[in-house]
Order: sequence, then C-alpha cells, then structure tokens
Amino acid sequence: MWRRVLLNQTVRNFRCISTSRKAGVLFDVDGVLLRGGHVLPAARRAVRKLTDADDHFLFPVVFVTNAGSCHRNQKAQQLSQLLEVKIAPEQVVLSHSPLQTLKHFHQKSVLVSGQGPVSDIARSLGFVDVVTMEQLTEQFPLLDMVEHKKRPRPRALTGAQEQTEDQAVVLFGEPVRWEANLQLLVDVLLTNGKPDSAYDITACLANQLPVLACNTDLLWMADAPSPRFGHGMFLSCLESVYRKLTGSDLVYTALLGKPSVMTYRYAETLLREQNQGEELRTVYAVGDNLMTDIYGANLYNRYLAATATSRLVAEGTGSHVTQEDLVSTATQCQSILVCTGVYNPRCPLPSDGLEAELVTPSHTVEDVEEAVDLMLLRETH
Repeated sequence: MWRRVLLNQTVRNFRCISTSRKAGVLFDVDGVLLRGGHVLPAARRAVRKLTDADDHFLFPVVFVTNAGSCHRNQKAQQLSQLLEVKIAPEQVVLSHSPLQTLKHFHQKSVLVSGQGPVSDIARSLGFVDVVTMEQLTEQFPLLDMVEHKKRPRPRALTGAQEQTEDQAVVLFGEPVRWEANLQLLVDVLLTNGKPDSAYDITACLANQLPVLACNTDLLWMADAPSPRFGHGMFLSCLESVYRKLTGSDLVYTALLGKPSVMTYRYAETLLREQNQGEELRTVYAVGDNLMTDIYGANLYNRYLAATATSRLVAEGTGSHVTQEDLVSTATQCQSILVCTGVYNPRCPLPSDGLEAELVTPSHTVEDVEEAVDLMLLRETH
C-alpha cells in the first residue's frame, strides 16, 4: 500500500515540474493494453497518469504492435476510442511500417500475402506494382488444388497469359488459408517468380527471390485463455516446407516488426519527432512477450550500446560522425515485462538457442499501470 501511495505522489509531483523529456515510451498493444477488443482495466489508468489536463502526453509515446492487417490511421482511431485519449497515426508503428524506408524495393513487382487490404497497404507504403495471392490464384487457377470442391476443370498450364514476373515477396501477416498460401508461395519461390513454370531448385537456390517478412510473433494474446498462433508460426511452416523441398534454409532479405532492430530504430525516430527533434536518453519498451517485446528491446539496447561505443571511438579519433550515420541517439532501452498477456512463468521458452540475457527483462511488473508508475518514479529522481 505504501508503495502505491509513494508512486501516486510521484505522479502528482511530476505533473507540477518541467521535464526535459529525456525519456520516451514504446507500448505493445495486445496483452498490454488490450485483450482482443477489450481494454485491460490498468490501461486507461496508465494512460491517465501519462497525460496532462489537456490530454497531452507527458512523454513521447509510440504504440508498437506486430499487427499489420490495417492502415496505421485505422489503428490510431481504434486506440483513441478504446483508451479515451487522442492518438495520432504518427504515434503508431505496425509491423509493416518500416517498409516505407526500403525504397529500393518499391519499384519491383511484389507478391503480397496477409489479411485485410494488403494491396492498399502495400501501395501506401510506397510499392507500385502489387500482386495479391487472390490475383495470383485467379490468373493460375490450377495452382490451388487443395479444396476439392473448388478445383477447376483440368487444362494445361500456359505462359501465354499476360503476367508480371514477381520480383519480391512481402509477407504482411498470417493468411486465412494457410495451406493455399504455403503452396503458392513455394511455387513462386521455386520458379523465381514465374509460377506457370516447373520448379528449378538449383537456379532458385543460387538466386533466391527477396523475401520481406513482417511480424515474427509465434503467439499473441486475444480473448482466449491461451495465446493464439501468430504470423511467426505461419513462417515456421513455410520455412519447414521450403527446407523439405530444397534441403536449404529460406533466406529472408528483411524481418520487420518486433524483435527487429530496424523496427525499434524506426520507432525511436517517431519518438524524437514528438520531442521536437531533441535527443532522448532512455527508451522504455513495455511488452508481454519475452520472445518479441523483451528480446527486441534488449537487442535494441545492445545496439544502442554499440552505437555509443562507435560514437566515442569516432570522437576520440577526430572522425566526423553525422546524425544519419548514428540513426539512434538514445543511450539505453529498458525492457519492462507485464504479466497480463502471453507471458506465463509456467511455460518454458522454446530451446532454439536464445540468449538468456536477451529474454531477461530489465523489470517485471504486474500490469501496464505499474510499468508507468515505475517509469515515472525513475524519471523524477
């Protein structure tokens, strides 16, 4: 009880002092603020402690989610309504948001997989020539043969149809029909983007199509008592099928969303923009998943330490280091694990070579309100 009183007093004191805003906050969404379509009770209390009388955030805040089946302005509207505070699209990072920065892929013909308006999302990110899985099925109906009732009348495949050769694959999120998407993706990958051709595994292994995958979450927390399969589970299936057929591992050109360092770099850029370009000292990353939220935050903390070392070396040798070279200016990323989502101390982590240090949170708290209390306490002392 005394601890809660102390924390509440700290919050009141914080509202009365001017802060240099040297800290920023990254909030995961599912399992931290929401469970399915419902707001967790601690979420609104936490938001109230982070906003002033005019509903302005006291710190730069960005909501970083591995969701990716919508536009970020839609996610911002949803969060604004549920949390009862104004959240701008610029405060939201979806798993696919950093694709905006991969401009050298924007002019390629890309095959996109996922749910929601994936074609519109891809174009909003800068891609020009977009082909969906549904369009591919319509163009080559003999490729999707799983559902017997929908099998077309047999006919020979022909390359006479007008077709744009796929030059890259973008995986936004888990599809509805996993088996059909697995088949078609393998068809595209093992024919170098020409699925009306026979497989040429040797040629494809020598020059695999670029694959950009968003959201590697194996599990995520919804309304069900236990976590649900995420896009990472679908990727695991795709990797397994690819390895069975080729004897080699599927190579990703880019992995985006948490725990990707690129996603944290992108999110920190948005934090600095809210801070009028001023540098941040500490980024607090609040999440419920050890393998994505905590792993990613700790990996980013390691990246920041290496960046700081590079800066010191450059200064010591008189080298000129630009802001663009460094990208990130924060000195540390503190990972905060909440116990309202995927995390379950009774379920061991998969033994796939994860470093214990990277899945060990800086702090473990009960819920997001306690995470905010902890941050406010640290930033006012």
